[in-house]
Amino acid sequence: MKKLVLFLFLTSLFAGLPSYYYKLPLKKQRQEFKKILTPMIERENQKILNEREQVLKIFNKNLFMLDKESLITLTKIAKKYKIKDIYNKKEFLKKINTIPEKLVLAQAAVESSWGKSYFAIVANNLFGQWDYSGRGMIPRNRDENATHTIRVFRSPEDSLAVYMRNLNRNPAYKKFRELRHKYWEQNKTFPAEVGASTLLKYSQLREEYVEILKNIIKQF
Repeated sequence: MKKLVLFLFLTSLFAGLPSYYYKLPLKKQRQEFKKILTPMIERENQKILNEREQVLKIFNKNLFMLDKESLITLTKIAKKYKIKDIYNKKEFLKKINTIPEKLVLAQAAVESSWGKSYFAIVANNLFGQWDYSGRGMIPRNRDENATHTIRVFRSPEDSLAVYMRNLNRNPAYKKFRELRHKYWEQNKTFPAEVGASTLLKYSQLREEYVEILKNIIKQF
C-alpha cells in the first residue's frame, strides 16, 4: 500500500497532458488535444504495423521448417495477442492491425473528458481502463459490491498502448476486428465511424456510447 501511495504521488507530479494544455481556452484545448495525441497514436500504430510485418515475413517461410528465432518471435507475439494457434495466419492478421486515428481520439476525449478527468491527470488513464490486481485507484462512485479499480499508468502513451492492445485481443471487441479485417481484405480504409459502431461493450451506455463517439469523431 505504501508503494502505491508513493507511486501515485510521484506520478501526480508529471501526469496528464502537458501543463500548458490546461491553461488554454476550451476551444483551443480541443484543437490542441488532437495535436498532442496524434503523434502518440501514429507511433503506437507503427509499432503494431512492425509486429504485423514480422508475422507476415515469418508466414512467408516454410512453417514446418522455422528457425528457432522465428518460432520464438511468433510465440511471443501470439502470447501478447492471446492467439492459441501460432500457425493460424488469419488470426494474427485479424488481431494485429492499426486502430483508426479518429476513433482513438474520440474514445480518449470521451473517457478522459478531453484529458481533464481526475484519472487522466493523476493516473495518466485516458481510456477508462480498469484494473483487478488491487494496485489501481478506487473510483469515487464505485458500487458497493464492485472490485475494480482504475489502472495507473506511467504516461499517457502507456495508457494508449494498453488500450490498443485491448481492442486488438479482448473477446468483447471481436466484431471490431472481424469488420476491420473485411475492410483490409477489400483493400479499403476502415472508417472510424464503422469501428465505433462495434464498441457496444466498451461502456455500460452501449448504443448511447456509440452515438456519442460518432458525434465526436465528426469533430476531428
